[in-house]
Amino acid sequence: MSANETHAGHQPPTATYDSAFLKACRREPVPHTPVWFMRQAGRSLPEYRKVREGIGMLESCARPELVAEITLQPVRRHDVDAAIYYSDIVVPLKAIGVELDIKPGVGPVVERPFRTREDLARLRDLTPEDVPYVTEAIGLLTAELGATPLIGFAGAPFTLASYLVEGGPSRTYENAKAMMYGAPQLWADLLDRLAAITAGFLKVQIEAGASAVQLFDSWAGALAPADYRRSVLPASAKVFEAVAGYGVPRIHFGVGTGELLGLMGEAGADVVGVDWRVPLDEAVRRVGPGKALQGNLDPTVLFASREAVEAKTREVLEAAAGLEGHVFNLGHGVMPATDPDALTRLVAYVHEHTAR
Repeated sequence: MSANETHAGHQPPTATYDSAFLKACRREPVPHTPVWFMRQAGRSLPEYRKVREGIGMLESCARPELVAEITLQPVRRHDVDAAIYYSDIVVPLKAIGVELDIKPGVGPVVERPFRTREDLARLRDLTPEDVPYVTEAIGLLTAELGATPLIGFAGAPFTLASYLVEGGPSRTYENAKAMMYGAPQLWADLLDRLAAITAGFLKVQIEAGASAVQLFDSWAGALAPADYRRSVLPASAKVFEAVAGYGVPRIHFGVGTGELLGLMGEAGADVVGVDWRVPLDEAVRRVGPGKALQGNLDPTVLFASREAVEAKTREVLEAAAGLEGHVFNLGHGVMPATDPDALTRLVAYVHEHTAR
């Protein structure tokens, strides 16, 4: 067998394969605990605000060179162990023709909310031809990133459904839950369509060169465990199963999901993201063996003194000491007013404190 051939069914190792981030996701020994931040590519960086000036959110997601630049900014500035692809969870919906926009200060707003079975006809499968800018941007990024992994991502079926049914952001999800409880077959069919679209979007990113993917179920914390298991888990599991064959780590994250951590692991992720409400040593008990964990410093800690940030970071690292694999992150995204220098110092602190 030549050096370039591989064993049947195994991909040749990529430049990113031995990175600390991918090793931690695979629960292998690491030289230091890897760090990246949700929403690291974005609002907290002055260089981001400069390049985005006058450009709408969805338009910025469709410009490959701009996407590449924004994705790279936090890698250059903070020395994080992974890049996260700059996009938005509604990009695949927009790409297949759903009429929506991201309103500044509000979030995604859907022109005609989904309420009936007829609305399902508006959700067709996503193809690579719908998102050529994604393939192009990832090509630019992997060439530039070298050994630094790129994380692709998508919104999970429940969170996408909640936007589509509510018509925009919601605190109570009354329309989405009314459909889930009152029209369970319509709800299941809606989530099934969204699972296919989400899987298609992740496949495009992986095939273009993403080294890992994260499924954001941002609003799943609004659900009771029994409702999640019955009405949400099957669709999320379909997404993870659809990309399992690629062999890239799959991360699952939601906010306020302390009661759902075990179920989120069951859905098929290799890494379970934990918000700041549950310490990691308790989270590992809820998730069970065989999964790495990601998290979980409270994002607001970064507004405190340097000493306070370091003290809270040590608490997270101590709680993570017994984990099979740990990726350090915040318990949710970087807040817009965060001092970028605080993030840079945090990365350096975790790297130094965990160097093996």
